[in-house]
Amino acid sequence: MNKPITIAITGPESTGKSWLAHALAVHYGVDWVAEYAREYLNALSRPYTLDDVLQIAIRQQKEIDRAMRTSRGRFLFLDTELTVTKIWCTYKYGECPAWLNKKQGEQEMDLYLLTDIDLPWQPDPLREHPDKRQKLFELYRAELDQRGWPYEIVAGKEQARLENAIRVIEDRF
Repeated sequence: MNKPITIAITGPESTGKSWLAHALAVHYGVDWVAEYAREYLNALSRPYTLDDVLQIAIRQQKEIDRAMRTSRGRFLFLDTELTVTKIWCTYKYGECPAWLNKKQGEQEMDLYLLTDIDLPWQPDPLREHPDKRQKLFELYRAELDQRGWPYEIVAGKEQARLENAIRVIEDRF
């Protein structure tokens, strides 16, 4: 079985990562891995902690690993990955657990699509930083640059964003 081309959708909150990952999977008729954080946090009956974020990261990685073993399509799209969790931990708590930092550095994605902040903020009880989007975007870009990982910034509203992502993917693969 061939390993799928793995494309991670990453970026600040409220930039359309979930929508884009799903839309790309539908477009290509392939699998995608949903964001686990939302499921976890919606089930939590208390404020989350650093340990909760680590548990989210561990489960997200398990879902990614499972999908990489079982996916049969040409591509596998990931709605978030450990870069999101690392930046979340570091920004909110000023630290990142050693396991998360190590595993994030070991990721081997074929491409990262960094979602631009050109979409309007969508209020959601799980979102925390409507006024920090530029700062967070720069943290994502700096992390990808520092790691030397292949990425493209994807901008545009709705269908244009999807078409821009498809164009990037088609040009690369």
